[in-house]
Amino acid sequence: MTATIALPAFAEEFAGEPAAAQPTLPQEKLTIQSANGKHEFTVEKATTPRQQQVGEMFRTSLPADQGMIFIWNAPQQSDMWMENTLVPLDIVFIDADDRIQSIEENAVPQSLARISSHGPALATLELQGGLTAKLGICVGDRVDSASLASRNQKPATLASTTTKTH
Repeated sequence: MTATIALPAFAEEFAGEPAAAQPTLPQEKLTIQSANGKHEFTVEKATTPRQQQVGEMFRTSLPADQGMIFIWNAPQQSDMWMENTLVPLDIVFIDADDRIQSIEENAVPQSLARISSHGPALATLELQGGLTAKLGICVGDRVDSASLASRNQKPATLASTTTKTH
């Protein structure tokens, strides 16, 4: 016997295969400090599994000053693909020290080929295809954003913790 339970809070997560671009997600400022200067972007934050699944799918453009960031719960192998993504992307993998660990430039639209971080990544950033080379953004450059900063805060010690847990 199978029981069906309606869970409205989780309905978005089980909505099937994406068929259209998702609405604009919450945004934040992100900066990449490279050898030739500071590069500022406004990035959408893909935080839920569904938002991360859909990503940039079905969008027909990505302005040079925008992007999308995927923050993982812990550093992990990050594998991305370009299914239903209509524009080329630079996929930037960020390590636990907020440094770029690898870049896949001009990922091919609609490709199902796996694009790997080649090691644990704390976050993955998608930018307009070709932009990292144009701006001189390289492996080792520092990435700053509120989401990265909040993920990297050290937990409070027990002696200074005043919050009760259950």
